[in-house]
Amino acid sequence: MEQLEGSVERITFRSEETFYSVVRLRCRDHQGLVTAVGTFPQLTVGETLRMQGEWSVHPEYGRQFKVASYVAMVPATLDGLAKYLGSGLVKGVGPVTAQRIVEHFGHQALDILENQPERLVEVPGIGPAKAASIGQAFAEQKEIRDVMIFLQGYGVSPGYAARIYRHYGSEAPQVIRDNPYRLADEVFGIGFKTADKLAQSLGLMPESAPRLIAGLKYVLGQLADAGHTSYPLTEFYQEAAAVLEVDADLLPAACAILQAETEVFLLDIDGQTVIYLAPFFYAEQGVANRLAELCCQPRQLELDLGLESEIAALEQEQRLRLAPEQRQALVTALQNGVTVITGGPGTGKTTIVRSLLQLMANRNRKVLLAAPTGRAAKRMSETTGSEAKTIHRLLEYAFVEGQGMAFARNEDNPLEADVVILDEASMIDILLMYHFLKALPPDCQLVLVGDIDQLPSVGPGNVLRDIIDSEAVPTVRLKTIFRQAGKSLIVVNAHRVNSGEFPYLNVKGKDFFFIQEEEPMKILDTVLKLCQQRLPNAYGYHPYEDIQVLTPMRRTPIGVDNLNIELQRVLNPPAAQKPEVKQGWQLFRLGDKVMQTRNNYKKQVFNGDIGRVQAIDLEENEVGVVFPEGRYERLVTYDFSELDELTLAYAISVHKSQGSEYPVVVLPISVQHYIMLQRNLLYTAITRAKKLVVLVGTKKAIALAVKNNKVEERHTLLQWRLQKALAGAQRR
Repeated sequence: MEQLEGSVERITFRSEETFYSVVRLRCRDHQGLVTAVGTFPQLTVGETLRMQGEWSVHPEYGRQFKVASYVAMVPATLDGLAKYLGSGLVKGVGPVTAQRIVEHFGHQALDILENQPERLVEVPGIGPAKAASIGQAFAEQKEIRDVMIFLQGYGVSPGYAARIYRHYGSEAPQVIRDNPYRLADEVFGIGFKTADKLAQSLGLMPESAPRLIAGLKYVLGQLADAGHTSYPLTEFYQEAAAVLEVDADLLPAACAILQAETEVFLLDIDGQTVIYLAPFFYAEQGVANRLAELCCQPRQLELDLGLESEIAALEQEQRLRLAPEQRQALVTALQNGVTVITGGPGTGKTTIVRSLLQLMANRNRKVLLAAPTGRAAKRMSETTGSEAKTIHRLLEYAFVEGQGMAFARNEDNPLEADVVILDEASMIDILLMYHFLKALPPDCQLVLVGDIDQLPSVGPGNVLRDIIDSEAVPTVRLKTIFRQAGKSLIVVNAHRVNSGEFPYLNVKGKDFFFIQEEEPMKILDTVLKLCQQRLPNAYGYHPYEDIQVLTPMRRTPIGVDNLNIELQRVLNPPAAQKPEVKQGWQLFRLGDKVMQTRNNYKKQVFNGDIGRVQAIDLEENEVGVVFPEGRYERLVTYDFSELDELTLAYAISVHKSQGSEYPVVVLPISVQHYIMLQRNLLYTAITRAKKLVVLVGTKKAIALAVKNNKVEERHTLLQWRLQKALAGAQRR
């Protein structure tokens, strides 16, 4: 074994899961930079490492030092100390501030930061407030390092350790010793598997009650992520036993504890017992009851004759020619407490919404417009000329005294509206639907507009389909494709795919193209050229604003992850004036197109929201992202430690595209995506495009998707509950 000592100049590669890193070091006894490879639980640019290991020669990368063990030391040189402090280690200390601190205090800089931070005011550019802020950040960082050292002793990655510290602070070690499974419930991103690994390293037995209880909730959570609100109990025990690797006979006792604490509910229906997590039990029952109440609310029905005359006058005024089913939709919406209007592209849903707004205005009725996502709300505003809000903004999600973050609009403080029209209703999951319905006044009319043939919501439930299938709510299906829309192959092909017919390809002068490529790497190359050169040059489409790459899967060379890396490389390459920051395996650069990956109620940004990186502050360790909000834009600030909530969005999954509309959609489609090639997925992808669709791949893959009409089953009971609730309401 040999010894090597050097300061970290650059971290070339790092896995936050395994800690394996490739590091470039400057060593006194070697010319140029030295490459070291090994496992480094913690690593910061500028720090000095004293390593034990041996030299080897990699066939591709050359001479490397393989590290067996190492000790991190205080940087020996002032240059190393400046790099160490300016590496993002301490919030508020970027490269410039770090250099000033080191120039002023020299080798005493770390001691001053730890013990006399008030002296930082001696440094030019640092006032009392900033000195206090830097001192606090340095103290927190030291505390974080202590907690991280404790956690890394049990195999927890630095990324997870930082999240745990943010949640529990200095109490993290004690919380973990008491019950490591709390992490799975309370810390975003720390799932059961991570907590379980930690628990086992602490010596907890596989059959222990805390493990079984946490494991049951984990499996129910996994089922919810797959779209289920409930699950057959016998099958659930079998799946949980397989995941936990225990005997299924041990699980009913753990389930009974969860029942006693009302964290789960069991329900017997038609001789079968199903299990619910509590939020989905309450939400599903609440949605059914509230819809039934709205449907049965006594109201003065309008005369068909008068309506027909009014609609005819509207047609003349607006120069419209409504199809019979559109007229029916208007009459139904005016006469009923709840109405569903469903149809594919080009069938006139937007025309109906605009007409409804006019008819309601004639009656002096206050109408609110809403959609599940910011992009969908913005599109609704643009097409109707009236303000539309996201559901969260409509319900005024904010800090509520005594409750913390909550919806200010609810059953005790309902919306001020006579009518609410909710667009893209296929996207809404059961929990959000529950909060939405609770905020409607008792005499409010509700109109749900959506496309039932699209993919179901990303979140649990199958709300729109269950409502329609219940036959408890008046529903109008729009099938007529209007002449103007019928000229578009996007619309024609969407309906062909939905009917199980192969789409028309490459008709001259149309808006739907197919490029034949067999090999995934050639598909990738074609997609890159389309976005970077061909579409911008031929049609003037902006690579960022107009073109959206959609893909069925995350993995593979033409999946979301790799496409984003490659599209970032060609569309937003590095430059001196573009600061960047790395989070895990992802690199974020000024100007990048990014997407929020979880609901963050404090920041008012939600899963699937797409924005643009407008600022990266390397001094304050912050990234500013601009998101569309209705007709406006809103700047949201992220600390570097929060960047795990973002992902690049040059390419997104078809599921994540729901509710959005883009001028151009580019869709790689290959038999590599076989497991995801479904008719409703291809239909959803096509219907996201407004002006142009380009498919890149094989006709075989398209044919597989068109033929596969199997809709993934979701275990829900909303249909049954709604039928039952409506029958009860009618009896009353």
